[in-house]
Amino acid sequence: MVKKILLALLAVLFVIQLIRPEKNVSDSVSVNDISVKYAVPDDVHQILKKACTDCHSNNTVYPWYANIQPVAWYLDDHIQDGKKHFDMSEFLAYEPWRAHHKLEELEEEVEENKMPLDEYVRIHEEANLTSVERIKLLNWSRGIRAEMAADSTLDLTRPERKK
Repeated sequence: MVKKILLALLAVLFVIQLIRPEKNVSDSVSVNDISVKYAVPDDVHQILKKACTDCHSNNTVYPWYANIQPVAWYLDDHIQDGKKHFDMSEFLAYEPWRAHHKLEELEEEVEENKMPLDEYVRIHEEANLTSVERIKLLNWSRGIRAEMAADSTLDLTRPERKK
């Protein structure tokens, strides 16, 4: 009986290896990428690359274990959730008020040490931001928000929610 259960479990584990989520990897920079309109200095780019882009862009660098199910499903869900909250690759597609608000949320998460997530930093130690890196990231975000606020063509007013 135990042998049949183990064989069935092994068969299920084999079959689920064939069901893979699509990889979050793009060959080029999106036309809606934040860097298309707003400057990203090299030092900030390095900070974003090491701590943010895996979950908040179209360019995830996958570890070896991302090829094993059900881990790949978990990572895919995590990436999709991260992009739902803030997607640097699709930043220019946001309505201006939403883009401005997304940057406010980024700042709040970084200031409160909620980003990058602890579970991500446990596996990617290099993603643990120093206080200097946090300040650089915050100043960059605040600079973009100031640039947006100074642009008279952008309406940063959040529309009223329908009840």
